[in-house]
Amino acid sequence: MVTTIGGPRVLLRQLRETMAEPLASQDRLDKIVGLIAENMRADVCSFYVLRDDGALELFATRGLKAESVHMTTLRLGEGLVGLIAAEAEPLSLDDAPSHPAFAYRPETGEEKYNSFLGVPVLRAGQTLGVLVVQNAERRHYGEDETEAMLTTATILAEMIATSDFDNLIKPGSDIDLRRPRMFNGVSFTDGIALGTVVLHDPRVVVTNFIAEDTDAEKQRLDAALASMRVSIDAMLDHGDMQPTSDHREILETYRMFANDRGWVNRLTEAIDNGLSAEAAVERVQNDTRARMQRQTDPYIRDRLHDLDDLANRLLRVLTGDGQTLGRKELPDNAILVARNMGPAELLEYDRKKLRGVVLEEGGATAHVAIVARSLGIVAVGQAQSIVSMCETGDDIIIDGPLGQVHLRPTPDIEQTYVDKVRISARRRAHYAALKDRPSVTKDGIEITLLHNSGLVADLPMLDDTGAAGVGLFRTELQFMIASRLPRLAEQVDLYAEAMQIAGTRPVVFRLLDIGGDKVVPYLRSAAEENPAMGYRSIRLGLDRPGLLRTQIRALLLAAHGRPLKILVPMVTETFEFRQTKLVLRKEIERLKRAGQTVPEKIEIGAMVEVPSLLFELDQLLPEADFVSIGSNDLVQFLTAADRANPRVSKAYDPIALPRLRAIRLVVDAAARHEKPVTMCGELAGKPMEALALMAIGMTRLSMGPASIGPIKEMILNLELRPIQEAVAAALSVGADGHSIRELLTEWVEKQNLPMG
Repeated sequence: MVTTIGGPRVLLRQLRETMAEPLASQDRLDKIVGLIAENMRADVCSFYVLRDDGALELFATRGLKAESVHMTTLRLGEGLVGLIAAEAEPLSLDDAPSHPAFAYRPETGEEKYNSFLGVPVLRAGQTLGVLVVQNAERRHYGEDETEAMLTTATILAEMIATSDFDNLIKPGSDIDLRRPRMFNGVSFTDGIALGTVVLHDPRVVVTNFIAEDTDAEKQRLDAALASMRVSIDAMLDHGDMQPTSDHREILETYRMFANDRGWVNRLTEAIDNGLSAEAAVERVQNDTRARMQRQTDPYIRDRLHDLDDLANRLLRVLTGDGQTLGRKELPDNAILVARNMGPAELLEYDRKKLRGVVLEEGGATAHVAIVARSLGIVAVGQAQSIVSMCETGDDIIIDGPLGQVHLRPTPDIEQTYVDKVRISARRRAHYAALKDRPSVTKDGIEITLLHNSGLVADLPMLDDTGAAGVGLFRTELQFMIASRLPRLAEQVDLYAEAMQIAGTRPVVFRLLDIGGDKVVPYLRSAAEENPAMGYRSIRLGLDRPGLLRTQIRALLLAAHGRPLKILVPMVTETFEFRQTKLVLRKEIERLKRAGQTVPEKIEIGAMVEVPSLLFELDQLLPEADFVSIGSNDLVQFLTAADRANPRVSKAYDPIALPRLRAIRLVVDAAARHEKPVTMCGELAGKPMEALALMAIGMTRLSMGPASIGPIKEMILNLELRPIQEAVAAALSVGADGHSIRELLTEWVEKQNLPMG
């Protein structure tokens, strides 16, 4: 039975008037709980706030003893109030003292009250506090009264989030909403970044919570839902949408939720209780998020992201709010926080002010991670639920090497990282002082250090590191960040600019390496069970000769007569390499017939990353001018371990005996045929792994710019020949059981080598 006076809409109007009055914060809160008690015909109304230490503190009451305010506390999970906070679910009882969770606090005088209704106060699915009404007489609080309390709690949640609330907090304490949090994620890049949060998709700020006309609000909701459904349908019907893409599956899920009657009914009920359309969306999503966050089923938790995104879409339609922060308008020391983002979106931001990126999703091999590494931006992924727990402007620290993110760090943690940054700056200055020194070991072995690149923006770092050139220029990044297939002229401009910046230093351009985990939406392809070993790289290029010819033509034109190096990715057998060379010869002849300048020297190499090619090296190398090893894929295929799956990829040491023997096959074959060989996979940029590669005779290493300094410092302090002898003995037939990593660790200690 409904026993409220005038219903929740009357109470909401009273609350709005109270919020506008010139009252002190405690007086305003006291008046609010009084209004709730009167409207609910309750003897008691109490408001508890969750503190950062996990205690629920009584912040205001009407009916309990006044001296208990800011004195009475319950632990999270303790008592009825603690139970509601822990489970984020309402609780209605007609005999509260008999409930097994009931906790008696004598200072409150609540022992005489029997009936109890408590609801969580939620914001972005987080419990901020608990709102309670009680009565001495036994009565049952029904669904309508529970709904009225939840609606009121929505207003209180916004009040807690304002700075006006701060003066109610005891010195040395804070509310849970603003407590420091630490997230363990996956490292994308090295480095440390301190800055302030900028949400990539800013949450819509709801300012109008109370409905003046519920019928008008329901009409606004219906119109917004219809508009959103039309936009989702239009995206699904778009001609470029692949029938089996992940993007399409997400949109199909959106469409299912957008047409779910249960969801729409809950939104309508919230409006009937006096909330505006946008406040109703926020209220329903708060409840949904709180419930789904407590589920252990990963499928349900994944759907939470879909519902969050859908709710944000609906809020933007209702408020007409586009992106409130321009992509290039960033504060100093900005750190982007997002659920996920593509490489093109990252490149839209002002890189002079951008210090780091934190994602809830993604892996170290994601496209955005590759771009972040190229730009030298500190990045961490898989920081679960960070988007809902932070606000634009929050202090944040990213620890790249550890894959940790500190949100709202304590002063001592912040000082620790400030000291680390100072030490890091001194190390960078030390490495910069080495840039002009030849990269030669103490026993006279020269090691060529090169950059991995893919963006014109990171090529100026060649001057900063002193690298000998670019050992791998990933041309696919231009295709991945574009919304359509780059035209010939656009490709020519990019490659020409890259060569212009590099000057006399060589640049090895790898032909288009897409497919697998590198999805380009405008190039249609059928769904594959195992895309990493599917229709990708040179297989795709040879099957689509127009695509391959255009890129080779662009490279030839961009050279303007200068020397040109081209690398063919994912060669599986020599025949494919010969086919690519044939395309190159035809394009050269075409240029000559047209009277255009041909590069003075053209070298074409093969990338060794498919294990079958290890058994064709003596057929391949006479055809190639050079070879490069792609350790990422080679190790993945050798171990049958998906490099994007941390559960298996970490189980296999890439420099253990079987993998190092395979790499040595390439080094030895290249030496027999007197052809240069370069390691351009991730192994080259890690000191211990780089030492292993040099120990088997590899003298050309290509890596991310940030790795050049540490690797060069190690080389300058290294006596390589005795280590080569020790490793050769360990790799010999019958030497199984030796750990290469342990062996190298002993030599590192013996020679006191700096390891970055």
